[in-house]
Amino acid sequence: MIMEILQFSYVQPYVIVFYSTNFDDVSIGTCTYYMEIKYKSTYAAAKKVADSISMHYCKHLNAAKANGEGDLANAPGVQIIEKIIDVAFWASLRREEGIATKISLAFLHPEQSGKPLLFAQRLAFNADVLTKLGPGVESAGVHVGIWHDEDGLYIWGTTNKLPQYCFVVDVSEPGLIVVKHRRAMGLAKFANVAVLKGDQVKIVDEECATFPDTPSIVSALLGTETSAVWNDPTNILIQIAVSMRAHKRGGILLVVPDEHANWRNSIIHPMQYAIQPSFSGVADLGRVTESNTSEIFWQNALRREVSNITGLTAVDGATIVNQSHELLAFGAKIARAQGALPVDQIVMIEPIMGGRAKEVHPSSIGGTRHLSTAQFIHDQRDAIGLVASQDGYFTVFSWSDVAEKVQAHRIDILLI
Repeated sequence: MIMEILQFSYVQPYVIVFYSTNFDDVSIGTCTYYMEIKYKSTYAAAKKVADSISMHYCKHLNAAKANGEGDLANAPGVQIIEKIIDVAFWASLRREEGIATKISLAFLHPEQSGKPLLFAQRLAFNADVLTKLGPGVESAGVHVGIWHDEDGLYIWGTTNKLPQYCFVVDVSEPGLIVVKHRRAMGLAKFANVAVLKGDQVKIVDEECATFPDTPSIVSALLGTETSAVWNDPTNILIQIAVSMRAHKRGGILLVVPDEHANWRNSIIHPMQYAIQPSFSGVADLGRVTESNTSEIFWQNALRREVSNITGLTAVDGATIVNQSHELLAFGAKIARAQGALPVDQIVMIEPIMGGRAKEVHPSSIGGTRHLSTAQFIHDQRDAIGLVASQDGYFTVFSWSDVAEKVQAHRIDILLI
């Protein structure tokens, strides 16, 4: 990718023209940024990722404008991206009354935030201020608003409403910074752009969504198959995945077809925690079409039902649901189906820049959970398996007809 800066000044807009060097698709586009010159970060990874993140926002905002979409955010310049990440990183390492800083930062003007909570006086944008402010803005959905004037970046207040593709930096835990943006439609889960943990940097590669046989949950998280319907089956599965990872106990969720019960051939019987009749708490909400009750009410109800299911994944063994999200069993023990061959090779994929698909033995990507789930998908090829590790890794197992192998997408970078 080649960039050409046409004009710039200290805080005035400037335009970048970018040329794709992909020989299969040559394209030209422009993107207006707001930039602050002469900022030198002390967190090296911030400088390392700023250019790539800048081009990500430019690409998506140009596409949104071309499609006639409204309520679009301003694209931050490279220097602004670098500074916000830098300050966020150092704030993440500080504590207030013994508790680590957790905070979400959004780059937008107050006029773009709907009904903002405005401070009477602007606050300086630095790690000290964020550490003091952090305890008051930890709640999910609350973002600290950041904008700029001739003196640089400042904090103007908080908001819970963001424009499309708004640049957001989330301080999740000490040393862990996630760059993300609100999706154009549909999912409450923000789209992750990059994850920085210390000196480790991972930038999401959206092209992985175009690989053959990519599961719908992966495509949706990468932004290629999003749905505006809150109870879309894939959106529900994403909420289940996020909740599974959040309880930090590890677990397996198997999603099996509605049409038949062949999956029982890969489970040890009797099942200690079989459910009869199947529990339809999540499934009933998935079937809601029209109601006089608000959508927020149904979303909160769905969140509670999802927690009921994902809590059971902490029990040793596999939790089993069908494609309608009816609970069939939990704590189930996986076994190789009679007459089936043991799985010896799978295709491992992580949707990050510089990553590539590689064939590995399933034991090389995790422990018993990963090996048993790979075997289950090898035997039951119309099912998918979600595996959460206690250390935060999250893997989606599915069958690839193209590769004729089990494939494992490691998607924790998309779920943080």
